[in-house]
Amino acid sequence: MAELVSGFSKLTKEEKIEWIAFNFLKENTNAREILSLYWNSDEQLQQLHDDFIENTISNYYMPFGVAPNFVINGRLYTIPMAIEESSVVAAASLVAKFWSDKGGFKTEVINTVKVGQVHFMYEGNTSDLQSYFKFKKEDLIAATQDITKNMRKRGGGILNIELRDKTDDLENYYQLHVTFETKDSMGANFINSCLEVMAEEFKKDDIQIVMSILSNYVPNCLVKASVSCEVEKLHPTDGALFAKKMKQAVEIANVEPHRAVTHNKGVMNGIDAVVIATGNDFRAVEAGVHAYAAKSGTYKSLTSCKIEDGVFTFSIEIPLALGTVGGLTSTHPLSKLSLEMLHNPSAKELMQIVAVAGLAQNYAALRALTTTGIQEGHMKMHLVNILNQLEASAEEKEKVTVALKGQIVSYSGVAEVLEKIRA
Repeated sequence: MAELVSGFSKLTKEEKIEWIAFNFLKENTNAREILSLYWNSDEQLQQLHDDFIENTISNYYMPFGVAPNFVINGRLYTIPMAIEESSVVAAASLVAKFWSDKGGFKTEVINTVKVGQVHFMYEGNTSDLQSYFKFKKEDLIAATQDITKNMRKRGGGILNIELRDKTDDLENYYQLHVTFETKDSMGANFINSCLEVMAEEFKKDDIQIVMSILSNYVPNCLVKASVSCEVEKLHPTDGALFAKKMKQAVEIANVEPHRAVTHNKGVMNGIDAVVIATGNDFRAVEAGVHAYAAKSGTYKSLTSCKIEDGVFTFSIEIPLALGTVGGLTSTHPLSKLSLEMLHNPSAKELMQIVAVAGLAQNYAALRALTTTGIQEGHMKMHLVNILNQLEASAEEKEKVTVALKGQIVSYSGVAEVLEKIRA
């Protein structure tokens, strides 16, 4: 039975692997080889990856693909996507090509305000606290001058500080609600540093600081993307029916949370893939986006659809706090390459590109769901994955694909066909 280990982080990578293999992977004789197989042969590059987190023992690879033919505000893009889910990149590419000769995607950044908060408890008179805040507000900003100096040179910095009374929600709870502009940086470290300095400046005997932290809910850091064309151009046989069903699909997601969650998961297939490829924080984006989807009190669709005067419009409005400088965007070679592929965008431009990827993915999913069904596209890639698991040769893959054309794909069904072929 494995025992607690002390000083694990101080072990070499090889020693960590030996300890794990001995204690937890005894049945897997190839464990050491598998882990070392994914090391980078370039020692300097591997060291870079090792330094991203603690206790690194290997690299976990994800497919890195591209979706070409995206026309966004008249400019042509090929969008990098890091994702393991089959058919996502293919679907995005298909939708991009479809809309490329119909005006492409139109986007606009509505706002770029980000939020941080100092959470504290105060048992005294609210009016006394308000007076203290008015007295200290300028000092709070002044205390951060050294931190905000470079950001202010770039046109960013602290926008405003509010004292918010939250005692109706939690006894004695107040907060300093601070808004920021961080330009091309996502700004997490910048915001948190400012907040901690403010907390130190604001505290006194009767103010108990609980914590100081940025918020990943950024409802005022918004971007909008849309596509639009005449209804008859949507489908080769019945554009009106297709448009109607697409609109109904969005309406269903607006009234049925069970559907809305899966609907928005499809949006995030596109968004997360680009966020990861560009070295941004997809967990922060996910949390903020899903909170925004529930801002009305009911979890709803992130996308919208309307049909007016024979014109179909499909759009998305979404909060995205992204950066193109700092963090992995500046250190991970593939992240830097991804940004270069996207014409080295500003943070605002990246917001628009990512929103388009989410809109395209949702359009692809709804189109499949309202026409052929979602499984048709998935099954092609699912078959490839099963054949790889069964170690089929190229010739065997071709024969199985032909034999199962038009049929539902299952592991047992593929294995049975492959067995007959091999026999």
